[in-house]
Amino acid sequence: MPPEAAAAGPVSGEEAHFRALESLYRTAPINRLFPSELSITEAGFARIRFDVDESVHHAAGAVHGTSYFKMLDDAAFYAANSLVSDHFLLTTAFNLLFTRPIKRGPIIAEGRWISGKRRVYVADARLIDADGEEAARGTGTFMRSRIPLASLPGYAEVMNAQKGAV
Repeated sequence: MPPEAAAAGPVSGEEAHFRALESLYRTAPINRLFPSELSITEAGFARIRFDVDESVHHAAGAVHGTSYFKMLDDAAFYAANSLVSDHFLLTTAFNLLFTRPIKRGPIIAEGRWISGKRRVYVADARLIDADGEEAARGTGTFMRSRIPLASLPGYAEVMNAQKGAV
């Protein structure tokens, strides 16, 4: 848990879940390749901030689709998983629409839960480029796995620290 969060004292169960998901995101090994920052401010909504440059370009000089997919999938996933506090969700399908190329700059991926509250969740996401224009949009379906969130590095540490603060 970040020191400033610990200094603020115990937070609600929902807030602790959001901070634990953000920690889970930070600890995912894939994010060493895609430096980015997740924030969850409310149930069903997630925002990821990241920068792109020529290191993620395809041969024609714009950002490769893997970056689009990764950030859209993550934003939609975390928007959905913000509603589930016991198990990790898995992406079962994701549809992506590219609307404009991105060359460089700060990018924001915003994910929003659309429907589902039992086994399958649907969430969408959009990429907003440095000019404030939408560059891509995607919709995913996510289902509960058998993997407890509390068993995952990053998530467990924050939740255990929160329990100790109470």
